[in-house]
Amino acid sequence: MTHNRRDFLKASSALAGSAVAASLIARPAEASAVVAPTRRGAARPRMTLRFRAYTIQLRHVFTIATSSRTTTPVVLTEIAYDGITGYGEASMPPYLGESHESATAFLAKVDLSKYENPFELETILHDIDALAPGNPAAKASVDIALHDLVGRLMKQPWYNIWGFDARKTPYTSFTIGIDTQDVVRQKTKEAAAYKVLKVKLGRDTDKMMVETIRSVTDKPITADVNQGWKDRAAALDMMHWLHEKGVVMVEQPLPKEQVDDLAWLTERSPVPVIGDEGVQRLADIPKAKGVYTGINIKLMKCTGMREAHKMIVLARSLDMKVMLGCMTETSCGISAASHLSPMVDWADLDGALLINNDVYDGTQVLDGKVTLRDRPGIGVRTLKA
Repeated sequence: MTHNRRDFLKASSALAGSAVAASLIARPAEASAVVAPTRRGAARPRMTLRFRAYTIQLRHVFTIATSSRTTTPVVLTEIAYDGITGYGEASMPPYLGESHESATAFLAKVDLSKYENPFELETILHDIDALAPGNPAAKASVDIALHDLVGRLMKQPWYNIWGFDARKTPYTSFTIGIDTQDVVRQKTKEAAAYKVLKVKLGRDTDKMMVETIRSVTDKPITADVNQGWKDRAAALDMMHWLHEKGVVMVEQPLPKEQVDDLAWLTERSPVPVIGDEGVQRLADIPKAKGVYTGINIKLMKCTGMREAHKMIVLARSLDMKVMLGCMTETSCGISAASHLSPMVDWADLDGALLINNDVYDGTQVLDGKVTLRDRPGIGVRTLKA
């Protein structure tokens, strides 16, 4: 198995290459108003980027294998052009290493005024990615706002631009973080409207978590271990137990560095093994073939909609399963991701449902199903913040 996987990596490596502040901040070079052309020879409009820091409040303490929190720092972006504004977001759970400070420092380097044509997504987003290494969520905030702007200019939602059938969106799972039996039972009851539940595992309470959910409902469950298990044999035993309990797939059961152990586990597991922390961007996908059954794509770790779309195409070409995930986010980030959802096997787009101070109205979850708005761009409208 390991020998075949390494041979595949050599053969497919080339494929990866082919295949923000409590008020809006304007960069000084961009502070002048956008001028719409009124006659031949008049100044062309230019894009301006504004951003502000914001903190979203979670409805419950959110606990995973490695940490707990009650808030998530985000940066909200706007790109204005010729009287039209597109909206974006960076969501940065602290364990991922980005922050208000790092995101606003990166965004202060972004100069969109030099681009005459906002439709040149490939050029603009390539340049932004090359500004500095890392910063995927900050980059995603520009990517999302730019896609929203372009969709609004075209007066079309992105699912139409990509040619997707909005009726084929999946049901989203609803996440239940690690907690006490009483709280887990309460959260499960609160999630009665959802068809699929997602449980966080990776501590010594794993069986209690699943059994408590099962005492309330027999709905399908997906599990996310967040690299919490370490031993592959014990992990395989848990995979079989989870399968018996109606768990349909497991995300990142072992640390991402344990590549050979993950490949061994995937080959023997009765349920699909999905790479999350182990698959960040497009170039990671060929290396994930044979290690995981499929991948979890999150806009905040892959730099946004442009690369996420490419990741779906590449993963499908390698016959891998695709999950579309999220951080705790406002409806801006969730709405952006939802336009890709007709093309995936599983969706975990409940991030905005877990917060109590959203600042956007966008994609809805109706009877548990991701439901896209018939609005241009990513389909969001602003609420008071």
